[in-house]
Amino acid sequence: MSMIKFPTLALLVPLALAAPAWADPGLGGRMGLLQMDRDGDGAITRDEMQAGPAGMFAAADTDGDGRISRAELLAAAAQRAEAGIDRMLAQADSDGDGALSKAEIDAMQDTRRTARMNRLFDRLDADADGRLSAEELEAAQDSMREGRGHGDGRGDRRGHGFWRG
Repeated sequence: MSMIKFPTLALLVPLALAAPAWADPGLGGRMGLLQMDRDGDGAITRDEMQAGPAGMFAAADTDGDGRISRAELLAAAAQRAEAGIDRMLAQADSDGDGALSKAEIDAMQDTRRTARMNRLFDRLDADADGRLSAEELEAAQDSMREGRGHGDGRGDRRGHGFWRG
């Protein structure tokens, strides 16, 4: 591998792996609503929602043997990454050239960061006065401690993936 190709791949592989998260913020590692749309019609039926993880397993088990091989996992991951990259390009490629410049990536990240901060602020501002009081901040800290596993600060360590149920 040439010296030029290796650094290029070293940059592109992490970007490709992160693309689904950039493209659909809020998934947070959990099955996203778009993934539940098994027939691709842009809407989710009750059956599709209830099928959720089982449907994802069936979709990944392309040979139908009841097991997901390494090759099937890689194929499923590549398909999700490609879809995420396409969504990211549709959202962030402001000049329409089919590529993302550093400025376009920075703008996308700034937009998302601002949106996240606004959502967080709105959740914390219980009285909607546009200011976070000491009481609101204390309530937020208490809520975060409770949400991280019984107030011990260790969090929920159940792992990742649709197969854990």
